[in-house]
Amino acid sequence: MDDHTEPSAATEAAEEQAFNRAHQAGRGPSDDEAEAAERAAQDPALSGDQAEVAEHYREMTERGANQEGEGKI
Repeated sequence: MDDHTEPSAATEAAEEQAFNRAHQAGRGPSDDEAEAAERAAQDPALSGDQAEVAEHYREMTERGANQEGEGKI
């Protein structure tokens, strides 16, 4: 049995249509979610794991913003 197949014209048309369609992100945070995130980010009393995760996130964000060389977007 042959492992390769040829897509039908309908498949190719659907793929072309999907390729040309604008991509959209999901919904943004609600007002309540955004406020909760701001409060959490400003909370100096983060528990051990939360503080470690927050620091790691800041480090990775900074590293990504300053990335140079191959792989840079």
